[in-house]
Amino acid sequence: MFEKVRDIIVETLSCSADDVTMTATLAEDLGADSLDAVELNMALEDALGVSIPDEELAAMKTVGDIVAYLEANN
Repeated sequence: MFEKVRDIIVETLSCSADDVTMTATLAEDLGADSLDAVELNMALEDALGVSIPDEELAAMKTVGDIVAYLEANN
């Protein structure tokens, strides 16, 4: 699951794959702003066929948070 999420993050945020780790924070480490978060949510939903409520997405601060959510709800 991490590899899929990493690839989506790299494509959506135009960041380096080396920067995307389980502990990387979306805002501080990867430079995602609120618009990026919305785009990332849509990309994850499209690629993985899941629906992530906005309030859940807002609580996700790290790549690990996203992976944990997807593993628990997929």
